[in-house]
Amino acid sequence: MEVRGVWITNTDSQVLYSRQTIAEAMQFLAETGFNVVFPVVWNKGVTLYRSAMMSQQFGVEIDFYVTRGQLRDPLRELIEEAHKVGLKVIPWFEYGFACSYKQNGGRILNRKPHWAAINAQGTLLIKNGFEWMNAFDVEVQNFVMDLILEVVKNYDVDGIQGDDRMPALPSEGGYDSKTVDLYIQQYGRRPPLYHKDEQWLQWRADILTGFLARLYQQVKAIKPHIKVSMAPSPYRWGLNEYLQDYIAWIDKDLVDMIHPQLYRRNFWSYKSLVDQLVDTQFKTSQISKLSPGILLKIGSYRISEDELLKAIEYNRYRGVQGEVFFFYEGLRENNNTLGNALRLGPYSQRVSPW
Repeated sequence: MEVRGVWITNTDSQVLYSRQTIAEAMQFLAETGFNVVFPVVWNKGVTLYRSAMMSQQFGVEIDFYVTRGQLRDPLRELIEEAHKVGLKVIPWFEYGFACSYKQNGGRILNRKPHWAAINAQGTLLIKNGFEWMNAFDVEVQNFVMDLILEVVKNYDVDGIQGDDRMPALPSEGGYDSKTVDLYIQQYGRRPPLYHKDEQWLQWRADILTGFLARLYQQVKAIKPHIKVSMAPSPYRWGLNEYLQDYIAWIDKDLVDMIHPQLYRRNFWSYKSLVDQLVDTQFKTSQISKLSPGILLKIGSYRISEDELLKAIEYNRYRGVQGEVFFFYEGLRENNNTLGNALRLGPYSQRVSPW
């Protein structure tokens, strides 16, 4: 039992653009020893599956750039091709509660301006170029929940996944009138303007943990056997910056699999984060749920073969049975150098993830 996962993106990757490229990628991953794929299905305010809900609410059924107007459904194609070669499929809702990037809220907030997350200055919440919906608003929560449940109901998936944007909200948010009123009802005062005030941070993080509890329950009510997977930012940074309290998530049994994004660019930094996870954050009984996120490539950075193999070896040394790589294209560069290193090394024997 060992999770060997990889994220499949629609940014810097052509995999999802045709059934042929999907089939070839799934074949390569199976031959390389992988057992789980996490394809993006919610990105840039559109879905990569045919969504009746998005069509009704926003007039856009699917990402046009990936399908190019053809009557394709990349998620359905990927599930069929992955299952043919024995891979599990866990769709990844990458955008979570974000709605756009450098588009002032894009189509979603243009249609539903009352969904906007608000900062202490009373303006739209933007962090690192991403514009956000209000993750504390029940209507917004139900929208994101319905997207996920639509996939659970309509596709033969093996799980669903949130990440550093779901459940999440930049800690600069929560200053909309509804959230402020709720806080005043409980405490008889307005929330502090300092967005990292300890009690204010935790109060908002607890609302997001409540959302995850509801999500877990609803997913399991439809398909009890499928996995609820989360790939949050590392604790405690993720709590301070994005209100992600994954210690609470694991203690309350709200996830079946968890992949903190340990995106460091050298082995020693990665090792110190693994040590924190194992020594202080996870109880021994929870380690089986843990398979950290490892960065293969981003921008001009590429992990070396030696550092990759050391990271996996250290995971096993610390009792961590698995990892998930960001992202697929990193395995294929330079004539599949990293893919071959895994296939001939730690992934040479195929195993089931669960």
